[in-house]
Order: sequence, then C-alpha cells, then structure tokens
Amino acid sequence: MKAEYNFSKGKRGAVIPQKGKTRISIFIDNSVLDAFRARAEKSGSGYQTLMNDALRKYLAEADQPVTAKVLRQILREEIPEYVAGSPRPAKRRARGGTPG
Repeated sequence: MKAEYNFSKGKRGAVIPQKGKTRISIFIDNSVLDAFRARAEKSGSGYQTLMNDALRKYLAEADQPVTAKVLRQILREEIPEYVAGSPRPAKRRARGGTPG
C-alpha cells in the first residue's frame, strides 16, 4: 500500500461506467416489488429484468398515436355500455298526424 495517493485527476460518479444501463435508487411500493419478485420466481428470471420489461412495454404503448383502428375498437367497447346505462329517448311522433 502506498503512503500517499494522487486523486487530482479523479472524477466523481460511478466507478465503472456501464453502457446501456444505469444503476439508480428508487422507491417502489412493497406490494409492487413483492408482485414482481413473485413473478420473477415463477418465470425463472430476475425481478429487475421484469420491471425493466414492463416499463419498456408501457413506454412503447404510451407513445403510440390513436389510430382509426384503435378508435373504432374503443368505440365498439364503450358505446354499448354507455347506451345501456342511459335512459332511451322518447320516440318521436310522425309529422302531420293528430296528437294523442
């Protein structure tokens, strides 16, 4: 061991820079972490890999514009529920007829 070390050219930050991934510290709800750990154990992979994949999938889906196909699908799913939940409008009388 040297008596003195020269740190004049030292840099702050990660000791070994890594390409493609960055080590961070974040707070995750215990229930979320437990769920990812349980899924990782079942699938035989790491929970951090599963979390990274889930975030990547979310970002890919969130950045997609709403296309006509997607909009049609949403309308097909939502309109029947909307119509079923609202009261039906009264039928119109034919014009020119006598009331009542």
